Amino acid sequence: MFGTFEFGLPEDSRRARRPGLRLWLLGVPTTLAWAVVGWSGALGLLDGFRLMSLNRVDAWGADAGPAVSLVLLFSISITVASSLGFAMLWGGGVSLRGVGVGFRASSLAASLGIALGAGAAIPSWTPPEAVGKRLPSEPWTEVDWVVYYEPYLVPAVAGVTALVMIMVLGRAFVTKAEADDRAEALARTGRQVMGTVVGVEFTNVWVMGNPRFTVQVRFPTDAGERTVTATMITSPLQAPARGSTVKVTYDPRDPDSVRIDPDPADRAAGGNLGAFLPPLF
Repeated sequence: MFGTFEFGLPEDSRRARRPGLRLWLLGVPTTLAWAVVGWSGALGLLDGFRLMSLNRVDAWGADAGPAVSLVLLFSISITVASSLGFAMLWGGGVSLRGVGVGFRASSLAASLGIALGAGAAIPSWTPPEAVGKRLPSEPWTEVDWVVYYEPYLVPAVAGVTALVMIMVLGRAFVTKAEADDRAEALARTGRQVMGTVVGVEFTNVWVMGNPRFTVQVRFPTDAGERTVTATMITSPLQAPARGSTVKVTYDPRDPDSVRIDPDPADRAAGGNLGAFLPPLF
């Protein structure tokens, strides 16, 4: 089996940074682009479908010139918005956690922009020729009434989604900030020693072509030897093996708080490639 592949790069927590100004700078034009998408999509696409669904089948007839222009604007704006949203994926940093923050920020920009654009388009929706019935006299169904209130439902749903994303993104920022603080504190005050791998297990997860392992490492402390279990992501040529040495950075006040890095000088690392490399056939 090929295992699981994750999108992102292994994170060096010592160089981790909180999402910087570039994430917010990208968020402003991305939100504005999605606002244009919401406005043009509402008036150029949804408005016509709504009229045709309710009681006006010729909504895109000979007088559909403005609608066609709005469809073109929608096509251009959604391309720009999608490109900016993709750029926001990397605004939080090139790491698994950073890409996660960027994805949430991009989703927030999209939902907030659509809510603003669709909300601004509410007064411009074309009223149906008759309310409550199809021409000449067929009454509307419950679905027709839902379609009738579509000008308000679209921005409302997008707005609720934006509120949810604000809470999710806020929690992600707090989690990332706390993790960065712990990593910076460990790098600043931690003690680095050499440890020995006494147990290793491939997690069947690949991160941008690099395998992730669960390792048991024994290392010396002031209170004697200690064994901890941690995860590490390495290149295949630096994959840990039982008996190989690794660099251990630990907090003397909390020896369970550790960071495990491969030892470039250890020749035993990478000696068990067959345990995790995917089969060729």
